[in-house]
Amino acid sequence: MLRTALKPQWIAALVGALVVSWVFVLLSQWQFSRSVSEATPPVRTTEQVKPLTDVVRPGEAFPGTAADQMVTFTGSYDPKRQVLVADRLQDGRTGWWVVTAFTVDGAPAVGGERGTVVPVARGWIASPGQAGPPPSGVITLTGRLLPSEAPQAKQDLAAGQVATLSVAQLINVWDVPSYPGFVSATAATTASGTPVPASAGLEPLSVAPQPLEQPVNWLNIFYAVEWVVFAGFAIFLWWRLVRDDYERTQDAIADAAAAEAADHAANEPSDQTTTDAHTAPSETGGTP
Repeated sequence: MLRTALKPQWIAALVGALVVSWVFVLLSQWQFSRSVSEATPPVRTTEQVKPLTDVVRPGEAFPGTAADQMVTFTGSYDPKRQVLVADRLQDGRTGWWVVTAFTVDGAPAVGGERGTVVPVARGWIASPGQAGPPPSGVITLTGRLLPSEAPQAKQDLAAGQVATLSVAQLINVWDVPSYPGFVSATAATTASGTPVPASAGLEPLSVAPQPLEQPVNWLNIFYAVEWVVFAGFAIFLWWRLVRDDYERTQDAIADAAAAEAADHAANEPSDQTTTDAHTAPSETGGTP
């Protein structure tokens, strides 16, 4: 069969099949790329600053649509309620988040209790000794609202430190009603609008919104797989045509051999009859 495949016409056909397959593979790659880029990404609304009291309510479950929402609220820090969250990364360095309870003005009462707070991650420190007291007075904060983390028990932490920023855990530690999420602070101003300077040793946090999910277009993926099948079929079609040519050649050889054998068999009896006629005795017993 290799000799048949090496015929000039089949070599040319193989080159053509490879070119067609290459085009089909390119079309498959294009369809794959379109499967994640064709849909228009949804409009991000989390960067529009909204009042915290309009986005989430204390004592209720954290709504998924509120995650990453930029919020603003007014109130004051409670310096007696502050924890350090361990194992927090900042520019590749491991340190602590300084989280302080912030009493929100105008927050709804929870179970009849006033003074609802929201945990505020004020910044990052490299050493627990750098954690200073929060700013005093009435402050307007702007930051990113994030859902509570799961609680995690860790035995090797010092007093005033926690493993995760779990709002449920902080409610038990601080013994005060709280919003279901926490805020990563990005800006703070006084009642007169003057920016509040950051505490010494406290680095601002850079918590970006989670990347938007790109919807997958399964129809484009189906087309991409289909083009790959077509590429394989082009090579298969070439192989099938070469095989058919080879089989036709073998059939022709077999037919020619069979015809030659038949002619040989047909001529052999007549030769034997002629020989027998020359050697047969006459009726008188002699040779004719």
